[in-house]
Amino acid sequence: MPSPALRPALLAAALALGLAGAVDARTTVLKDDPYPSTYQPVASPPVLIRNATVLVGDGTRLDGADVLLDDGEIRWVGRGLDAPRGATVVDGTGKWVTPGLVDVHSHLGVYPSPGLQAHQDGNEMTSPVTSQVWAEHGVWPQDPGFATALAGGVTSMLVLPGSANLIGGRGVVLKNVPGETYQQMKFPGAPWSLKIACGENPKRVYGSQGAAPMTRMGNVAGYRNAFIDAKEYLAKLDGKEPPKQDLRLETLAAAMNGEIQVQIHCYRSDEMAIMLDMAREFGFQVAAFHHGVEAYKIADRLADVGTCGALWADWWGFKAEAYDAIQENILLVDRARGGKGCAIVHSDSPEGIQRLNQEAGKVIGTARRAGIDVAPEHAITWITRNPAKAMGIDGRTGTLERGKMGDVVLWNQNPFSVYAKAEKVWVDGALLFDREDTARQPVSDFSLGQEGQP
Repeated sequence: MPSPALRPALLAAALALGLAGAVDARTTVLKDDPYPSTYQPVASPPVLIRNATVLVGDGTRLDGADVLLDDGEIRWVGRGLDAPRGATVVDGTGKWVTPGLVDVHSHLGVYPSPGLQAHQDGNEMTSPVTSQVWAEHGVWPQDPGFATALAGGVTSMLVLPGSANLIGGRGVVLKNVPGETYQQMKFPGAPWSLKIACGENPKRVYGSQGAAPMTRMGNVAGYRNAFIDAKEYLAKLDGKEPPKQDLRLETLAAAMNGEIQVQIHCYRSDEMAIMLDMAREFGFQVAAFHHGVEAYKIADRLADVGTCGALWADWWGFKAEAYDAIQENILLVDRARGGKGCAIVHSDSPEGIQRLNQEAGKVIGTARRAGIDVAPEHAITWITRNPAKAMGIDGRTGTLERGKMGDVVLWNQNPFSVYAKAEKVWVDGALLFDREDTARQPVSDFSLGQEGQP
């Protein structure tokens, strides 16, 4: 079940946005998770990484610094640290250390790669509103993409339903660890996310069948009708005769109530503005707009309401709503309102997730050509702290702060170089990937026997 600690912050955010009364602090929609995480960190001795360039993830850079992992957590970051008894000491001279990378938009497990049609489990295209379905129930842990993402330094990800429907269902946060079941990968205590899709996708899927929606007018009417039903359901939960559990309305009500993060696939700025108006109408907070190639047009408004832009460095033009793109998109979202914006580099790709660091590096290059210098210690926030914030897990991971999960990557050089490679990746303090040790390179059963596999 999502942490109760999230609710006061969500309520405060709603009040700050003038949504007093829209979020009922008394009503808890979600009960205990019927499919709880069974994730258990791998036991490991303390680890001391010495004399590296450390990007903390909060905008801080430390040169010649040490990182101590103990009991699965970040124990200390500083200089001249002593190694505890029994610790593994790693020489970081000439190397860089970052938090484990976080991808806010992945379909690993529900759209495996390589995969078969039988493995395509991301879109329940039976109704425009399928908020009752959960992506986790379609996750295939044997997707080879999990291992290749780990080799790229990704330690946590949000696996979302696809974008065929107006409301596609719940997404789940996973730790990037091998498992026989998705529950062994499920990030303990992380909130779910609700996937909503704007624009061309839902109107194409249903309009081609002669069904609603077939226009953007129909899209908005579909969202509103669904949330009107959920608002009524939410109001009845405190009544003398609570309604029968309705999986479809429960998810929507929990999103309105701040217990589920809201992630919206939306390309055009005018549609993002409509969705922000609708969020105000129904009292929910939009955590992030995903793929928003026109986010730069409303960057200040996104910063004002605390909504992140989860964006690509340079994907554009593959459909009409993706045409009005500029390479400075992420940079402008990041710098909105004097640097108060929340920019994220995401993948939406089994290949892109393997090189989130290089995608962020492209943005640094774009900024440089515009005469703006983006420091590595700032750029790392786009693929660590900010996505963790949009996923509701920034209290646990995303920065190298004492007490947070020991999710750490050791890079052979500046991670934003095209030549950078993740040499070692720790998840909760355990070394799960080592480029020099094939025993520390997870392999899916689906990949065994393929050329190049051990």
